[in-house]
Amino acid sequence: MKRVPLRRSAGLLAAAAALIAGPALSAHAAPPIAPNDQQTYSEQVRAAGLTDRQAAQLRERVAAVVARNPQARQTSANTLAVPGGTVTVPAPGQAEARDLAAPNAPRACNDGHLCITDGRGVNYDYYRCGYYDFDGIGDGTFNNNQTPGTRARFYNSDGSERWSHVAKGTGTASWTPVYHIRPC
Repeated sequence: MKRVPLRRSAGLLAAAAALIAGPALSAHAAPPIAPNDQQTYSEQVRAAGLTDRQAAQLRERVAAVVARNPQARQTSANTLAVPGGTVTVPAPGQAEARDLAAPNAPRACNDGHLCITDGRGVNYDYYRCGYYDFDGIGDGTFNNNQTPGTRARFYNSDGSERWSHVAKGTGTASWTPVYHIRPC
């Protein structure tokens, strides 16, 4: 077995650590962008008419979602796959988030989904059962469009149930005190 000099191996380890940790430690790091089948991130931003400054603001908003949820994976310029569903952040100028990859698609909460819009206009779409961290804030709306009788549960920071809602139905809620969600 060939030995690598200690100085060289320490230097390689430091370089590898910098490559791995550098973007994660940078305050301006954006999550990796995965182009979808229709358009790349840049094309989506251009098609939406965003300025360079607005595009940078959008990248910061997306990066903030990833910082709060490291399992989030970007699927379009402003939509991320998260455990249990998706999160769509509003682009600058949008009152309520619409996926820039499909800007003309009607905003709907599909059958079997629990959809939430928080006070920032961020849309959450849950379609898998489970217990998920939630970071919505402000007053917003929900659409519990799951199978009739399915109970969505909303929890406090300590894990105690705050309130619940039986499908099907819609309503308003204050999302700031909600820390966890169990869609079904």
